[in-house]
Amino acid sequence: MFFYDPRYILFMVPAFLLMLVVQWYVNSAYRKWSQVPSRSRFSGGEAAQRLLLRSGLHDVRVEGVAGNLTDHYDPRKKTLRLSQGVYRGTSVASLAITAHELGHAVQDAEGYMPLRLRSALVPAVNIGSYLGWILILIGLLLRFTEVAWLGVLVFSGGAVFALATLPVELNASAKARLLLVESGLILTEEEQKGVNQVLNAAALTYVAALVTAVLQLMYYATLVLGMGGRRRG
Repeated sequence: MFFYDPRYILFMVPAFLLMLVVQWYVNSAYRKWSQVPSRSRFSGGEAAQRLLLRSGLHDVRVEGVAGNLTDHYDPRKKTLRLSQGVYRGTSVASLAITAHELGHAVQDAEGYMPLRLRSALVPAVNIGSYLGWILILIGLLLRFTEVAWLGVLVFSGGAVFALATLPVELNASAKARLLLVESGLILTEEEQKGVNQVLNAAALTYVAALVTAVLQLMYYATLVLGMGGRRRG
């Protein structure tokens, strides 16, 4: 139904193209700086241990996981998981990604409020991503404007989550830059440039996710508004 609506194409094609461009930029930055070895010669796993000790995070474990760019911090299990290329790699990109994920561990230890807010939103967003469009579809088919608007409201949780994610990721990257310099893992201006490029590219993915969520929400809102206009007619 939605995919045959010209308005869907109008809203979502720009979002799709933006995601493609950002993904290309992320892969390009990672590919470039993953081929540049750091002068400190620390692998991602070794760097993580060093940064954890420096940050006083003695209860956080580090482990390798399968996949490419599957790196993440699990606050429930206090575990920093690094993809094999990052865990074993000694490149500038490996250090940048490791430090960024460790920045989330620092946020968790500090009780960083935006991180807590984002974590609290997860259950509602998971439910809303399924329930929202169902309510919208029911409202549109049965001509129940109130139900359709309720669906839009529920679905808006995704945009709120994407918005809440931005400060969390930007703060983690800021911590990463500082940790890498203070710990001596990054030694030259060229390495700092590489770290900045990798982290900035990663940040753009969250900006693109926010834009996509907002455009999708706007599309659904226009559908409901149009239904209200036809109903008045």
